Amino acid sequence: MIPFSFQAGILLVAAGLPAPAQEGRAEVPDSRMIVIAHRGASGYLPEHTLPAYAVAHGMGADYIEPDLVVTGDGHFICLHDIHLEATTNVAEVFPDRAREDGRWYAADFTVAEIRRLEAVERMDGRFPKGAGRFRVPTFAEMIELVQGMNRSSGRNVGIYPELKAPSWHRAEGLPMEEALLEILERHGYREPGARVFVQSFELESLKRLRALGSKLPQVLLMAEVEQYRRFLSPEGMAGIVDFADGIGPAKTMIERQREIVAWAQEAGLLVHPYTFRADRTPSRYGSPVEEIRGHLFGFGVNGVFTDHPDVARGAIDWY
Repeated sequence: MIPFSFQAGILLVAAGLPAPAQEGRAEVPDSRMIVIAHRGASGYLPEHTLPAYAVAHGMGADYIEPDLVVTGDGHFICLHDIHLEATTNVAEVFPDRAREDGRWYAADFTVAEIRRLEAVERMDGRFPKGAGRFRVPTFAEMIELVQGMNRSSGRNVGIYPELKAPSWHRAEGLPMEEALLEILERHGYREPGARVFVQSFELESLKRLRALGSKLPQVLLMAEVEQYRRFLSPEGMAGIVDFADGIGPAKTMIERQREIVAWAQEAGLLVHPYTFRADRTPSRYGSPVEEIRGHLFGFGVNGVFTDHPDVARGAIDWY
């Protein structure tokens, strides 16, 4: 278990607030501790479905994350993978549409065909497989749901879209960046400070968004693989500032090298690690709340991605 001091944690968080926006950089909408609903309230309902997004809103999430892929006719849909078989019944509905590698790709289907599919739970021990009827929503439908709930509740929950495999989509003739900015613009996410973060594991995609003139807040996601190690230093973090306003590292990266948080925040970057799961808390922590508080108040991160937004909300608000 990782000990932490509440007082020391508050000082860390205070010291880690990002610097004022520089010319050409986004105005970051949230430097406080935030709860990011990972794929919606995916610990309770099948991920990336409108009910999962609605429950996340009701549980007090500050931001809701839709992963985005593109259909063959150019529509953004909310789906964690470029493949369909892990979270839909595509193999039953379209048994002959797999590619030679045996996988079904969203890019090979129209949005009308996607609407014929049912979304299903991917993880064992969660929402019962085969129970209920869920659909794969479009990004526009997700935005309209969040904005509608904002109006009816008086809250101002943001969105945190991730571009999934943008280089792969570009190679398929489905570039994502300009189309993303168009749909965000159409739904009112225009100005610096808008309640949106745009994230990707691919820094070239984030750079392309900046080249297109976007000043919306951007986050570079990081996994524990070789390509991100060059950023794990004060100099590396300083280089991220040119195209991003925050980082989203795997939480284990921070546990192994807690200096990452200080390096990022000293460069003016927010730190939003992933993924906190109340039903899969590592044994080194006594409880899900302890794990979340350890990162927020001990390591000083600025927010957390979580499948269980109610647990994270409580971990913050109980203080």
